[in-house]
Amino acid sequence: MASTAQRICSLLPSATEIVYALGLGDRLVAVTHECDYPSAASAHPAVTSAGFNPASMSNRDIHNHVTANVHSGSSIYTLDRPLLEELNPDLILTQELCDVCAVSYDTVQDAVRHLHGDNTVLSLEPTSLSAILDTITQVGGATGTEEQAARVVVELQARIAAVEERTKAASERPRVFTMEWMDPPFAGGHWVPEMVRLAGGTAGIVPEGQPSREVTWDEITAFDPEYIIVMPCGYHLDALELEFRLTPFPAAWGDLKAVRRGQVYAVDATAYFSRPGPRAVDGLEVLAEILHPELFPRQKPLDAWRPLELRDCVQ
Repeated sequence: MASTAQRICSLLPSATEIVYALGLGDRLVAVTHECDYPSAASAHPAVTSAGFNPASMSNRDIHNHVTANVHSGSSIYTLDRPLLEELNPDLILTQELCDVCAVSYDTVQDAVRHLHGDNTVLSLEPTSLSAILDTITQVGGATGTEEQAARVVVELQARIAAVEERTKAASERPRVFTMEWMDPPFAGGHWVPEMVRLAGGTAGIVPEGQPSREVTWDEITAFDPEYIIVMPCGYHLDALELEFRLTPFPAAWGDLKAVRRGQVYAVDATAYFSRPGPRAVDGLEVLAEILHPELFPRQKPLDAWRPLELRDCVQ
């Protein structure tokens, strides 16, 4: 793998965040249409686009659209191949982990065959917090910034360890349902159950490292979570709250212990949970503040998380 990449194309918002964390923003020549952090990322040309407008669709409509495309073998994202060829990056950061998170890996590989020169495709595949940190090391190795990558990783490891150490004093480890989609309900997977455990909770439905999956209301009822963290993939906090108010929930929702106790919270999923980048550690700290405020006085901004208003959400 080349270690002196000078022209980087990021096909993942999380990879874009890593590039900036390594001080390589000036080497980016292209990003995705979803790369919104840091704000400077939006100044780069976007080589992807979506074939639909999720802002105008309900949770159920988005799910149906994505499912239909995946089942038909179609991608929900388009890659601007002429622009990619014009920019001709020597390092392309992408992924194979999720069929609905980015342009398909096969599409990227096919496009790279039409580029000129020595082009490297680096696929980032984290399924845990430690693996997220490994991707920072990988990008550092591909760009000749190993020392900076090591510094970033050490800092993030220290923050993770600090949360884990403090939660040892927790008197209980409540059951937590991380709702990665609302209609139909999905339970968060991959690194999210691990984040719950480190933050002093018990996830229970999806094992650590396993993909998110659709769950039934019978499963949710049997688990009877004491906390519900609503974190639909791709939603910032304000958009999440609006969609939550519009989503019909079955009668079983009102019987859940978390709902009866008012322990249902919205988080900025896009910033802190959906993207496997450096801010996943902020997500861990968000969970700790929610689950154990007696140990973690709030420090995160108001747009990171807040309790949800639970009136009128049962169909």
